[in-house]
Amino acid sequence: MSTNLIILGAGGRMGSTLIRLASNSEDLSIVAIVEPKAEFVPHTPKPCFVAQSLKDCIEKFPHAVIIDFTSKTSTMEHAALAAKHKNPLIIGTTGLSNEEKAQIAEYAKETPIMMSPNMSVGINVLLDILPKLTAMLGDDYDTDLMEIHHNLKKDAPSGTALRLAEAVAEGKGKKLEDVACYHREGIIGERPKDEIGIQTLRGGDVVGVHTVYYMGSGERIEITHHAHSRENFANGALRAARWISAQKAGRLYSMHDVLKG
Repeated sequence: MSTNLIILGAGGRMGSTLIRLASNSEDLSIVAIVEPKAEFVPHTPKPCFVAQSLKDCIEKFPHAVIIDFTSKTSTMEHAALAAKHKNPLIIGTTGLSNEEKAQIAEYAKETPIMMSPNMSVGINVLLDILPKLTAMLGDDYDTDLMEIHHNLKKDAPSGTALRLAEAVAEGKGKKLEDVACYHREGIIGERPKDEIGIQTLRGGDVVGVHTVYYMGSGERIEITHHAHSRENFANGALRAARWISAQKAGRLYSMHDVLKG
């Protein structure tokens, strides 16, 4: 049975990748694409409804899975519409505040929603492993993270870096907001024992690189994930779309739920 999709931000980098991959899938059907400047959509699948906003098409396609990699303001509007019309929703947008995430969790009580800052299989396996690794290494290892992205990325640190840092903090038995350090400059004194440094680099066309450093006495462990193309994230989102179409509302799902089937 085919899963119907509404792809938002169709003219963007992720939107166009999603369209290309979904168009080549036998079990996915793109019923609508949304792009405020529809003329900038390079490859419009046929037949397909083209809209400038989600509200212009959502009523036409009940139960179609919405995939959203847009902006935080747009995503909040899309989530409210999805909840109202009971359309399942996949959210890959980053930069959302804790309050916005809490509101999306409320919408998830009305319609199935899966939200993840990174939908690659590799990153989500790391999120499962890092708390255990951190706890096993113990307090004698200092931990920092560094992330690199292209020069057009608007939020910093990346949502993925923050989620990885949360996994590390979990292994330390801490809350990230209590131990995170996003900036070091000047005479800052000795490093606090539980501190987790999160550093950001921006430049070129880097899709995404995340490195977690464990620095102990006489040794250092580095765990790095390189995203070579956006297909990695798009394939994860399409896998999530197939999965969520069979789920019920009630709680906010994560990529871990998708991978566990």
